[in-house]
Amino acid sequence: MATPLLRSVLYAPANRPDLVAKMERFAPDAVVIDLEDGTPAVAKESAREQAVEAAVALRRGYRGTIWLRVNAPASPWHGPDLATAASAAFDGLVVPKIESAEQVIRIEAHEAVLTRPDSSVLWGIETVAGEHRVNDILDASNAAAGAYFGAEDYVADLGGRRTRDSAETLVPRARVAIACRLAGILAIDQVVLDLADADHFRRDANAGIDLGYRGKNCIHPAQVPLCHEVYTPDAASVERARRLMECYERAIADGRGTADFEGQMIDAPLVAQARVVLDLAAAAGVR
Repeated sequence: MATPLLRSVLYAPANRPDLVAKMERFAPDAVVIDLEDGTPAVAKESAREQAVEAAVALRRGYRGTIWLRVNAPASPWHGPDLATAASAAFDGLVVPKIESAEQVIRIEAHEAVLTRPDSSVLWGIETVAGEHRVNDILDASNAAAGAYFGAEDYVADLGGRRTRDSAETLVPRARVAIACRLAGILAIDQVVLDLADADHFRRDANAGIDLGYRGKNCIHPAQVPLCHEVYTPDAASVERARRLMECYERAIADGRGTADFEGQMIDAPLVAQARVVLDLAAAAGVR
């Protein structure tokens, strides 16, 4: 599967097909049908079949990608969950709380994961061990489309305190984004639990963009349009990036490595930043 557009990754509990059916109207880039945190322990067995049925039904009208989040490798539900992931109803697999390269190799070798040549995985980096080994984890993966940083579980595992400004997650959050960049995959940012403050969501998402994130896990449909607003370059930014590129190309043609662009000195690093803006705009269909 080609690298998908994952500005907004919206989760829905696998044992609530009625909620999954509503995901289409919110138009997230991805829907994750969740067998893990979103599904209570008493419903995890029956939720597997419900997840497949809900994905098949959602596929009829939904244009984004559909993923299945299984339970963590250390859980008793993990193995049977992986078998469910073989269904053609899913575009990919989401694995939470991954902690070692050995787990990655074992999961990617599972017959259910190998049933499709285009299988893709999103790895959840949300424990201290997982963050500590994130480079090894992503280096071991042949099927990764991306990885996400799970701040809530990480801080709980660390024994720290979760704060509104996320100062306590700055280092691990940045390390996950850096590891994703080195692996050439998408970095998906931490959730925001506050559903009442859209400005707080925007600030948190913009802080993630500054670190290199290209999308965000969403726990409520109201967060989807905020993700698209923040992660999609606006027309003015796209036009400025185009002008900057053209200015630099003229400078290179004249034998110069720098140029004066609208009162600002530009060189190769700023051109690379402009190219990112244009690539993001193209992926989102912005012209």
